[in-house]
Amino acid sequence: MYDQNNIFAKIIRKEIPCDKIFEDDKVLFFNDINPKANIHVLGIPKAEVISFSDFITMFSESDIKYFFQKISEIIKKFKLDKTGYRLITNEGKDANQEVPHFHVHILGGN
Repeated sequence: MYDQNNIFAKIIRKEIPCDKIFEDDKVLFFNDINPKANIHVLGIPKAEVISFSDFITMFSESDIKYFFQKISEIIKKFKLDKTGYRLITNEGKDANQEVPHFHVHILGGN
C-alpha cells in the first residue's frame, strides 16, 4: 500500500520545498539534497506508485514513454548526453530503496 506521507508525496503536494528543475502535471524533477555526484537529479512520476515494477504494470505505454522522454530531456539539459551519466532506481529494502515512491536518480558530472 502506498504511503501518502513519504517525502516525495509531500514534495509533490508542496508541503516540503525542493530545488525544482522541471515540473508538469505528470512528473517532477529536482536536485537531490544529498548529491552523490556533481549533478544528481531525482525524477518522479506524480502518481501513487511505489516501485519500478508498479510503474510499468500500472501505467500505459504512453505514460511510461513520457516519463523516460522527460528523463532524456533532463540529461540533455545538463549536457550529460555528451559526457556520460548513470540512471539508478532501487526497488525494495534489499536494494536500499529509501523512499517508497518510484524514482530515478540521474547522476553525472563527475
